[in-house]
Amino acid sequence: MVNEFKQFIMKGNVVDLAVAVIIGGAFGKIVTSLVNDILMPVIGFLLGRINFTNLKIVITEATDGVPEAAIRYGAFIQSIVDFLIISLAIFFMLKVLIRFRTKKEEEPPAPEVVPPEPSKQEILLTEIRDILKFR
Repeated sequence: MVNEFKQFIMKGNVVDLAVAVIIGGAFGKIVTSLVNDILMPVIGFLLGRINFTNLKIVITEATDGVPEAAIRYGAFIQSIVDFLIISLAIFFMLKVLIRFRTKKEEEPPAPEVVPPEPSKQEILLTEIRDILKFR
């Protein structure tokens, strides 16, 4: 049972998936930082100095030890921009991978190597060998 589990874990697909999840998590952090720290401040500035993280609809104000209840639609807008950028990046990465894959498939197969015709001497020697075999 332990050996079967080791074989399962060491299969290429499982290892590839693990690497993809780790790289995807790191890529997500980079894109989140890009959106929160670079794009949204610029978009907020262009839209009249709006800070998207502060955009919310307060349902109830904060009172003695009870935090406010609010709908934070600014954070939701940032998450949408975040998702769109990640989707766009994945789209372009897949286009590149598909392009490489189709180029490999379109390459013509290697020509078959045809052995050269035997010389007259080789033909005669082959005939002599065959005659000697039957004696």
